[in-house]
Parts: sequence; structure tokens; C-alpha cells
Amino acid sequence: MTPKTNPARGELPRCAWTGTDPLLVKYHDEEWGVPVKTDAAHLERLSLEVFQAGLSWRTILYKRTAFRKAFARFSPRKVAVFTEKDIRRLLGDAEIVRHRGKIEATIENARRLLVLSKEHGGFSRYINSLPANLEELRRIFRVEFRFMGPKIAESYFESVGKIPLKHDRRCWMAKNAL
Repeated sequence: MTPKTNPARGELPRCAWTGTDPLLVKYHDEEWGVPVKTDAAHLERLSLEVFQAGLSWRTILYKRTAFRKAFARFSPRKVAVFTEKDIRRLLGDAEIVRHRGKIEATIENARRLLVLSKEHGGFSRYINSLPANLEELRRIFRVEFRFMGPKIAESYFESVGKIPLKHDRRCWMAKNAL
């Protein structure tokens, strides 16, 4: 893939997946691979990766504000106590991805995140305690979380800076990647 750029406007070459979409460019430049510190930020990244399965990242980013509203700004404590009534509400919310399995996984994952956070003094501490071996990370997350296939786990660990990003060779950030 060739990184996208417009040298006439002085733009930097980026990974091809950003295209020229301002939201994808902003995510690429400012968030992708940047470690997150709060439990809510971890739940948001984990949940967005789950919801992205089978869809484009662009679709998920454009629905991000609606996801934040629907899932109580991804507060693990609030999401963990969602009930069947909340699930029905979410299934009726046309602003988000309405997939029962992904919604239920987000609620269960909030519960699991809280347990791990309590055991380790924060979810970031838990993440930092894990080996940086991708296969081991995938195995651990397949056991710990729902709707967590190998690609979803890999994407999550890339997004939070646990494993190196896969920038296109000529992307301006390739030389700065982990």
C-alpha cells in the first residue's frame, strides 16, 4: 500500500488506510498506538474494536460519539450494571451498531475489566504486566474477554500501544513507531 499524501499542500505521507478522511487522519496521527491510562479509555478502545469486527474502522469512528453516549462514556462501573432493558435500548439505537452479541460482549467485558483493574490496581497496570508477545496476548484475551478473536485482540493492543504498529513503509510515523 502506498501512503497517502498531497505534497502540494505540504501534507505528510500516511498509511493508505487513512485515505484523505479527516477523522481517520486525526485518529492515525493522534490516537493510534498512544497508550491510554484510564479504565474508561481502555473499555472504549476494546469495545470499538469489538464493534468494528466485520465493518470498516471509518464507520466506527463516525459513530464514536453515539457509542460514548449509548455506553455511558464507557464508564466500566456504569456499563457493567447494564441490564436487559439497556440491551433493548441499545438494539433500538440507530446511531450505533446494533448487534446483540457485540452489545452483550461490551457489558460483560466491562465487568471483566473491573475485576482485572481491581486485582492489578488499574487496567493499565494489568496491560503493562502482560508479555509483549502477540500470540500470548491473543491467548490471554481470548480467555479473559468476550468477542475477542485474534485480529480484534491484535488491533486493540496496537491501538493502546502495547505492540508495535504496522505503518506503511513510507508513512511519516513509521520511523517513530514502537
